[in-house]
Amino acid sequence: MSSDLALVVVAAVWGAATGAVLPRAAYRFSAPAGEPWRERCPAGHPVRGWLGRARCTECAGQPYDRPPHAQPSYGLLTLPLATATALVCAALAAATGTRPELGVWLLLAPLGVLLAVVDFRVQRLPDPLTLPLAAAALGLLALVTLAPEHAGDWLTALYGALALGGGYFVLFLINPAGMGFGDVKLALGMGAVLGWYGWATVMLGTFAGFLFGALYGGALVVARRAGRKTAIPFGPFLIAGAYAGLLVGAYTA
Repeated sequence: MSSDLALVVVAAVWGAATGAVLPRAAYRFSAPAGEPWRERCPAGHPVRGWLGRARCTECAGQPYDRPPHAQPSYGLLTLPLATATALVCAALAAATGTRPELGVWLLLAPLGVLLAVVDFRVQRLPDPLTLPLAAAALGLLALVTLAPEHAGDWLTALYGALALGGGYFVLFLINPAGMGFGDVKLALGMGAVLGWYGWATVMLGTFAGFLFGALYGGALVVARRAGRKTAIPFGPFLIAGAYAGLLVGAYTA
């Protein structure tokens, strides 16, 4: 097995392992805006901790003829999240290679997957996830600059965070019904990771995000599942666009 293939395999295993512990956090954070994070399963039993499977042991111990709302598994299943995170991490490893910033991408990737899932389910981007992501991206990339063979620039990452966050803030002021403030805070972190590889990567990732969102919204309109003014969660497309731009930026760096 070549070293490049081994790196991709290790990254995929890391992604699968981290993605496997996301279902409980995805369930707890998937509360509608204005409501506290979920602390109980659908049957009312306490949900303890944030990481692990979305499975209630108390519901599992009830009789076979338990009521419909008392199901052992709730929220998302482990396999889809583990698979998605594994694929994301494997692709990042293939594009980045052995450069030290790969460690940052692998640490942030599970958080990006979690944010995309939560926003897609309840159109909400939790502050406990978006703000730490931005801080972690800039902090970790600052450490990467101390390592040899890195291929990015920290100041451009900082400026990218400010530029993308500022741009989304302007969009929020213009049309707060179409752009949530959570998207503004998420844009800080996405701008940081894109800015690491330069302004061309920032522009590519930004364009890709809007393109993905427009294609999704257009598909819903064509399928008559939404109208022209129907609100859609933009966070998943902001993340997907940043992911696409990051792959291109890492591969060409």
